[in-house]
Amino acid sequence: MLELEVFPEQSLSSEKWEFVVGMHFSQAVAIIQHQVGTIRGVQVLYSDTTSLETDLILNLSNDGIQLYFDPVCQRLKVIEVYNLKAVKLKYCGNPFNSPEVIPSIEQIDHSFGATHPGIYDWERQILAINFPGLSFYFSVDQKYQPCLNRGLGSLQFPSGASPVVSKMLIYSGNNPNDTRAPPLPSSCIHNLIHLDSLLVLRDMGRTKGLRLSLFTDDGRSRHHDSRQTFTRTLLFGASCQEVATALGAPSRVFYKSEDKMKIHNAHARKATTRSDFFFNYFTLGLDILFDAKTQRAKKFVLHTNFPGHYNFNMYHRCEFELPLTVPRQPEDATQLIDLPSTITVQSVTLWDTLGSRIKPRGRPVVLHRSSSTNTSNPFGSTFCHAYQDIIFEVMANGHIASVTLYESEEAA
Repeated sequence: MLELEVFPEQSLSSEKWEFVVGMHFSQAVAIIQHQVGTIRGVQVLYSDTTSLETDLILNLSNDGIQLYFDPVCQRLKVIEVYNLKAVKLKYCGNPFNSPEVIPSIEQIDHSFGATHPGIYDWERQILAINFPGLSFYFSVDQKYQPCLNRGLGSLQFPSGASPVVSKMLIYSGNNPNDTRAPPLPSSCIHNLIHLDSLLVLRDMGRTKGLRLSLFTDDGRSRHHDSRQTFTRTLLFGASCQEVATALGAPSRVFYKSEDKMKIHNAHARKATTRSDFFFNYFTLGLDILFDAKTQRAKKFVLHTNFPGHYNFNMYHRCEFELPLTVPRQPEDATQLIDLPSTITVQSVTLWDTLGSRIKPRGRPVVLHRSSSTNTSNPFGSTFCHAYQDIIFEVMANGHIASVTLYESEEAA
């Protein structure tokens, strides 16, 4: 049984790890993976059809805990303990829920101090007691609700027992009905560089490079905001040294062991001992491909990290803006001259919306993925659409899984 400390508005912590409000989904998964012998029975819950409206959930069924992540920024916004019999809980080092300590109304009042009167939900017959960033819920028949006017201590069942907590929520702010994920806490930055936003630099229908708004911390404090923000620009042709200077060391360097598309390129069929390689920046949602000969950047890959994709949870979502010049539609026309218009593609843009405004080159290419052990991909294939110097990888549900930007000599 897990023994955890409750920090209102902040976290649910053990001696070795903590789930922190505002942490990224991948960080919570990493904790669970490292505690595989302690935390068991974990489920990932998400909606394939409403991925941007439905929370991404980690359900720790054996421990009675659910972690709710904002579907867009994918940061933790609510920690719910829904089965208090499966876990031990403490506050300021003192237990308020364990096999020996029953989390009754009196116990909560004793452990956490005075609060506002409880809020009773007549429809669900649930009493909520709210503290800043912390809420407790009790199942109470409506016939006992008038007793609340005389104080929480007066609320007792005919047997003399008091209501017991049915679930507990930890969140940021004061309203449990309007929970939002806060910015990534300093304790979760870990001296790494993280992405705030990314702008794709384009001119005359060609991609030039990227402008990245980044942040990190100085590592001096885990609980006080020591965030540092800065901007970096990367252009096609940048060397490995220039990229490493701008973004720091990559999370991983990946060498392409094979390229099945080389058969279509007569100049690349000759055997070579060198291969192109990627700098993978997982916390930026970015890959940079370097040419084996020149060691210069020739491709940028932006990942959106949607659940249901083969690479899900490998990258943080890349919050990009990609401006595209497209022909003006009839309903857009406000003048006689047929001028092009500009649309902005983002990580959450649906392909149906984008595909109706652009004309991809040819039919989409079906992309099949499998692991190194030749096991099948349980999430199915994706479709790659080419437009100008961009390749959009689209999932079956219409979400853009990745955007590949490559250097071209002339606009398509």
